[in-house]
Amino acid sequence: MILWIIGLLILIVLIFIVYYNRFVTLENRIDNSLSQIDVQLKKRSDLVPNLINSVKGYVKHERGVMTEVTKARKEFMGAKNFQSKVQKGAALQSAIGSLFAIAENYPQLKANENFLQLQQELAAIEDKVAYARQHYNDSILVYNNLTKRFPGVTFASIYRKSAKKYLEIPVEEKAVPKVSF
Repeated sequence: MILWIIGLLILIVLIFIVYYNRFVTLENRIDNSLSQIDVQLKKRSDLVPNLINSVKGYVKHERGVMTEVTKARKEFMGAKNFQSKVQKGAALQSAIGSLFAIAENYPQLKANENFLQLQQELAAIEDKVAYARQHYNDSILVYNNLTKRFPGVTFASIYRKSAKKYLEIPVEEKAVPKVSF
């Protein structure tokens, strides 16, 4: 009888340890996902000066766009929290899009090897940002499932864990681009 009680107590302690470790692992995965998004956004921001330098010689009279891209990058670099970085990153991406739209009017620029390479690098980084955002939201999904399903909900209340928010796309990025011919 005493062995059964000791075995049951050991089982209960192990269950508490397992659930605690699951919460820690999932929180670490979420933090890592956020960090990966931040790294990719920073890489994109670091490419902007090279992009501006490669375009500058071709589009001398397009100062407004160059200023807009530079300002957006500066604001992104000054963002203090992650949500602000996401918003400023969207503004930077929009400014870069304007720069690429102007570049369409300059055949020599579109054929420039440096410009093409930077364009490809930015596209690759955007893919990585999208993947990192997806990974973050997937991690949030697993964590939230653990905090809302039984018996995880019980352990979540014991460890004072609550559901986390998904990374949402800024309204500007949800807008359908207008295409006209």
